[in-house]
Amino acid sequence: MTRVAAVDCGTNSIRLLISEVRGGELIDVTRQMKIVRLGEGVDATGAFSSEAIARVRNALEEYVTVMLEAGVEKVRMVATSATRDVSNREAFIRMTASLLSKVSPGAQAEVISGEEEAELSFKGAVADLDPAAGPFCVIDLGGGSTEFVVGEANGTLLGAHSTQMGCVRLSERIMRADPPTPTEVEIAQEYVAKRINEVETIVPIEKANTFVGCAGTFTTIAALALGLERYDATAIHNAVLRTASLHTITQQLISESVAKRLTHPVMHPGRADVIGGGSVVVDGIIDMIHRNTEAQSIVISEKDILDGIVGSLISD
Repeated sequence: MTRVAAVDCGTNSIRLLISEVRGGELIDVTRQMKIVRLGEGVDATGAFSSEAIARVRNALEEYVTVMLEAGVEKVRMVATSATRDVSNREAFIRMTASLLSKVSPGAQAEVISGEEEAELSFKGAVADLDPAAGPFCVIDLGGGSTEFVVGEANGTLLGAHSTQMGCVRLSERIMRADPPTPTEVEIAQEYVAKRINEVETIVPIEKANTFVGCAGTFTTIAALALGLERYDATAIHNAVLRTASLHTITQQLISESVAKRLTHPVMHPGRADVIGGGSVVVDGIIDMIHRNTEAQSIVISEKDILDGIVGSLISD
């Protein structure tokens, strides 16, 4: 029995997936997520704060304990948007090496490009989908960036691009009031529209037949659209939701205060202050889909970059 682990550290959260090969199939052993807000204040300072690094260290220490107890043989940790441009990323990587080496000698966080992030997210997100539903456009909406990749289920990619927009980036940079003011929302919408325009010039969106949304903003909005009384990943995974239904939820979230958002039973406390920004991004994505295709729905996937990483570890 081979057990491998993937760790994804983004702008807002750090997540763990441990999988094992059983009967020729990959089976989840555990999935965990912690909000660490690694990218907090990075736009202003260009560096990770000592408090943010400490939050990641504490979470990663817990993950290492889980991995050791589970008998993990190989681990790969990737760091994405927030880590690419900070001035103190080497200190961050050394911290991860001091912990991950307890699981696998030499392991440390890898700072991957937006394009590789998109490819790994694509592999994970389409794993459970009918290949006949392709080509797919996978959209991974993170804290600091959003990845768009169009491709076939067999892994043939037709185009990919990573944009500098995400739920934390918009919330910290533009939508600072609680609730956000109409002017802030308008500025955020304009910012998103420019980033989406970049996507449309690089990625063949019009070739996509099925759109797939993954990561916390999409899955939380889906939980609200489905009327769930508690967050249920099984109910959310591969749910097909009308864009009109998603738009209704995004408009509600954008207008709400953080306190009001926290009254929703599916809302993670660490997501309530940034999901307004994420909702503006989702609205921009819906507009993009309608401009370029006849699609009227988005498939919501609980699988993403973690599953892509695990798959790559098994195939190595």
